[in-house]
Amino acid sequence: MKVKKLLALALAGAMVASISVPAFAEGEKVGVSMPTKDLQRWNQDGANMEEQLKAAGYEVELQYASNDPATQLNQIKTMIGNGASVLVIAAIEGDSLGEALDMAAEYEIPVIAYDRLIMNSDAVSYYATFDNYMVGTVQGTYVKDTLDLDNAEGPFNIEFTAGDPGDNNAGYFFGGAYDVLAPYLESGKLVVPSGQTTFDEVATPQWKTDTAQARAENILSSYYADGTELAAWVCSNDSTALGVETALAANYNGAYPIVTGQDCDIENTKNMIAGKQSMSVFKDTRTLASQVVKMVGQILNGEEVDVNDTETYDNGVKVVPSFLCEPVFADANNYKELLIDSGYYTEDQLQ
Repeated sequence: MKVKKLLALALAGAMVASISVPAFAEGEKVGVSMPTKDLQRWNQDGANMEEQLKAAGYEVELQYASNDPATQLNQIKTMIGNGASVLVIAAIEGDSLGEALDMAAEYEIPVIAYDRLIMNSDAVSYYATFDNYMVGTVQGTYVKDTLDLDNAEGPFNIEFTAGDPGDNNAGYFFGGAYDVLAPYLESGKLVVPSGQTTFDEVATPQWKTDTAQARAENILSSYYADGTELAAWVCSNDSTALGVETALAANYNGAYPIVTGQDCDIENTKNMIAGKQSMSVFKDTRTLASQVVKMVGQILNGEEVDVNDTETYDNGVKVVPSFLCEPVFADANNYKELLIDSGYYTEDQLQ
């Protein structure tokens, strides 16, 4: 058992990385590792998770890793040393946590990969996320339907901004959108003046807004300064969309293009209301947190854990049993129903 192993190692002075093992308290502790406080959505994820786990009667150790993989690695080691019975990890980089995951396996601690799949480890027990490929499909379908690509003559100019290469989800987001739009790119109805159409060409390290903005400014000055019209810019999430929108405001004089996003961050929702962003995929983190809390309870009670996908998410070592929540999109027409009426935001937050 995990407790016996930890206590034996502690008595032998053999804990890895000098992690001390305190006396084990009554009840169960859940370690929750989030990537950063720099993005709104991770603050919300962490807060929702902590609130719901505590309400379910668990002790919670919540840590944010400042987007530094080494920090996250050490924080997870500390959670193990502090007696976590289950780990919930949103990885900064999908394959940077091997040492901590080896420890978790050694101490028989189940690991739930949260939102981002943890790669190249058989210590990952479950994966809880939104349907990441569907997120991209929703974005691509929005562009297709808004431009009426099946009927309109075209051609229409389009650009792409994807996410962090270290985030396994980023490829699913981009792939989902690109696959919807690929037939129109192949037929010439959609054209990418920059020529940047592969994930590697359009990726944004750490999802940084200023990085997305700098790339967008370069594209706009190089390919659109002569008045070339831009119809759509597919951005995989809201932090990258915000950078593109800032670049457009300063460097583009045409009619505002379709701009996609994801997460319904406050600033981006304000931009949707103002007509600067067309849509954002809404992933209600309360729903995902509730599912994870349920999975934690099922694990600790020795029950069958709810999953609805046992085929899609191969982390390079195993296909990880997954639960996929379904995303929807918000725009200027339905944001009140989705975001305000549901209690996700208040009217004042979007003023």
